[in-house]
Amino acid sequence: MEPLLMVRKVTKKFGGMIAVNAVDLDIYPGEIVGLIGPNGAGKTTFFNSVTGFYRCDGGEVRFDGKNITAKTTYQNCKAGMARTFQIVQPFGQMTSLENVMVGAFNRTNSYKVAEEEAKKWIKFVGMEDMMYDRVASLNIGDQRKLEMARALATGPKLLLLDEVMAGLTPAEIDGVIDLVRKIRESGTTILMIEHIMKALMQLSDRVVVLDHGEKIAEGTPEEIANNDRVIESYLGSAYKKAE
Repeated sequence: MEPLLMVRKVTKKFGGMIAVNAVDLDIYPGEIVGLIGPNGAGKTTFFNSVTGFYRCDGGEVRFDGKNITAKTTYQNCKAGMARTFQIVQPFGQMTSLENVMVGAFNRTNSYKVAEEEAKKWIKFVGMEDMMYDRVASLNIGDQRKLEMARALATGPKLLLLDEVMAGLTPAEIDGVIDLVRKIRESGTTILMIEHIMKALMQLSDRVVVLDHGEKIAEGTPEEIANNDRVIESYLGSAYKKAE
């Protein structure tokens, strides 16, 4: 099976600082891959470099068999790559339905088709009762689910989730865990950044670890949990925090 996403030696610099340093990663169709590491490790910068939000300073990104290294975010979204953000970015004065319709217009110019597609994904994430609510009135948990619905409405083959469980209650986290599994079952491949280790280890087929912009480990959740270098650089404090 060919990788859906193939990243080779991707590098991103800001002035003299190397934020992402020659990172390799393959993601195969149907996988959930977790991306972890300390704050400042380069995780979100890696997301930005892969999706086209930042222009890579080195390396190559291939998606669905095509070189997308120099493509823009909207071109990559058209190709089937969608993402959420660490800090939610809704259109606050618009309704939930209107927000998700913005994503649906990635695949259609028809208002009616976009509306029906948006309704489908709002129901998928369990927010049909809030379909016509103004998004600024929603709590953070519902805004995060809505952002996932908006990304799904673009029709992604690969969904990149950036800390979708941050700031949520334990019950809300359980709901997002179920939702991520449901997304994978619907046929979408997932790459996710998450600091809540219990959730990430439950969900991930593989886990990749960044530290100071470099990939220091990759393996199954069990392998990563028992990796001395990962424990030293990150997991010790992360598990303590989770407890």
